[in-house]
Amino acid sequence: MVGTPDCGSRQQRSEFPFATMQASDLVTHLRIPELWEVRQFVRSLPPSALIGIGTIAALIAYWYATRPKPQKPPCDLTKQSVEVQSGELARKSVLLKQKDLITSYYVDVRTLYDVMKRGLVISKHVGSGLFTRGYRPGNNQFVGIFAQNRPEWVIIEQACYTYSMVVVPLYDTLGDEAISYILNKADIAIVFCDTQAKAESVLNSVESKQTPDVKIIVIMDPFGTELKQRGINSGVEIVSLKTIEYAGRDQKWKPKPPQPDDLAVICFTSGTTGNPKGAMLTHRNIVSNFSAFVKVTEGQWVASPSDIHISYLPLAHMFERLVQGDIRLLMDDIKVLRPTIFPVVPRLLNRMYDKIHSQANSFLKRWILQIATWRKTAELRKGIMRRNSIWDKLVFRKIQDSLGGQVKLMVTGAAPVSETVLTFIRAAVGCQFYEGYGQTECTADCSMTLPGDWSAGHVGAPMPCNLIKLVDVEEMNYFARAGEGEICIKGTNVFRGYLKDPEKTAEALDNHSWLHTGDIGKWLPNGTLKIIDRKKHIFKLAQGEYIAPEKIENIYVRSEPVAQVFVHGDSLQAFLVGIVVPDPEVLPAWAQRKNITGTFEELCKNKVLKDAILANLTQIGKEAGLKSFEQVKDIALYPEMFTVQNGLLTPTFKAKRAELRKFFRSQIAELYKNITV
Repeated sequence: MVGTPDCGSRQQRSEFPFATMQASDLVTHLRIPELWEVRQFVRSLPPSALIGIGTIAALIAYWYATRPKPQKPPCDLTKQSVEVQSGELARKSVLLKQKDLITSYYVDVRTLYDVMKRGLVISKHVGSGLFTRGYRPGNNQFVGIFAQNRPEWVIIEQACYTYSMVVVPLYDTLGDEAISYILNKADIAIVFCDTQAKAESVLNSVESKQTPDVKIIVIMDPFGTELKQRGINSGVEIVSLKTIEYAGRDQKWKPKPPQPDDLAVICFTSGTTGNPKGAMLTHRNIVSNFSAFVKVTEGQWVASPSDIHISYLPLAHMFERLVQGDIRLLMDDIKVLRPTIFPVVPRLLNRMYDKIHSQANSFLKRWILQIATWRKTAELRKGIMRRNSIWDKLVFRKIQDSLGGQVKLMVTGAAPVSETVLTFIRAAVGCQFYEGYGQTECTADCSMTLPGDWSAGHVGAPMPCNLIKLVDVEEMNYFARAGEGEICIKGTNVFRGYLKDPEKTAEALDNHSWLHTGDIGKWLPNGTLKIIDRKKHIFKLAQGEYIAPEKIENIYVRSEPVAQVFVHGDSLQAFLVGIVVPDPEVLPAWAQRKNITGTFEELCKNKVLKDAILANLTQIGKEAGLKSFEQVKDIALYPEMFTVQNGLLTPTFKAKRAELRKFFRSQIAELYKNITV
């Protein structure tokens, strides 16, 4: 039997002399010229050179030990969702190991009242104070909150949850008519207002007999005695929030906690046409949704009492309330507040992107920014998210400081964001940055990107609280068997229906409880979802082609000088036209490169500049794969932004298409009049 020689025996040591040699002797014995020459060369070097070599070796060793490592993802990122064996081609998150969809992350948190208790935040005085006015706890008691984001908003909300009452948020951008509609639709008797002006608008609707059910208006800010007397004359008690608190402090009621399937909030979506619809959301809906978020980010991010969340999106909308101002002043607020949690919408990301690139106003600055972006983007592709690289110190630190310098979690949603913008902001900010997709009717998110997958161009995999399937949209040539179709959602986060509106509920929820979103999606090979089109706002051109204007607008806003775009067309016309709002911070420099100067208003009236922007849009559209009939044939430049305040955007910054068509009626008519095909 032949075995390994034992180098311990004398005979074997003579046969195997290398076994007892030192390394230096081995080199000499073997007469290896290369190693011997290296050894002699090293010996001949002066001490200073040896110190230099040692320093370089130490730096290499330090880099090797401290080099950035990719974030460990929670699953195989090439397989982020799996098909459910149901015959419906539905998919679920691979993070969901159990059979049932997730309803809660913590066993002791099943309602929003439980959330309040776990967070050690409680105020029973407001709820108890209401009961001194003759009202009683219960899930049939709807309470209106008509206020901007402020601490009292959340205090009142938690008071409602303590006694199983239902919150009905209101916001002034709905308009007086819509607010009166909501007050009647929800049979609201109690409205909390932040200012006297809002209280007066509610009282006006009572005095005009539009909202006869309103009996109490509670005001957070100071108000005059005249308003109180007006209320008495109309049979409405006008009372301060402090008065309600004091009454509740003197006569506390025992909490009446809700059950998971009780209503928590009726969130009226402003929509783009018609009256608002009241989405009925239960405690189970909301808790399951943020439990799924905690599950997805498990091991990567943990909330702590030291976290600071900047709340600037309307609390009346589920995206802000799930993650819990004036957007033009937001950056100033951020520097003061220094948030750690920062929910954003694409409009804000676009403004950040444009401002950063407009400040790179020389060849050298643009070159350095491009190199830094290229290097950080290369790290993102490897799953590395950090802000301690040399590029962070030299280039991106100023950007990070503009956000307060300590942001550790960002989430974007509510509307599509371009791949270019998202990738750049991720690279520049260097924190956990997730993109989600959903709508009010599924509480907020139904899909979200996973930790470690920092690629753009998709909205992640299904959340662990819901399934997603695609269904055929034949008229647009999208078929589920090809992995494309209308996105449908089913799960513990899907709403109960619209308040007192069975017809609209039936349009949204089918007989098998699938929520039809109106968005067109596509499954990517790694199991993530990509939004590729929109079904709800499609229209036909005169020759029969279907047009999805939002898809075109999302492509056109990638144009450097463009801030906003509205694409218009109808079945009586053979082509599209558009209204373009240039970016006031970018346009002057962009125009100057084309030897065009003037004030912003003058630039917006310049035909040569308009034609240059149109050519740029056409080129971008062509590169993005738009068909010829999807390209606008002409545009008009408009110098003022579409905003929530002027009624052209919803509170979540979606275009109000009917209002835009009406507002730009004359410009659209002029465009069609002057175009010859």
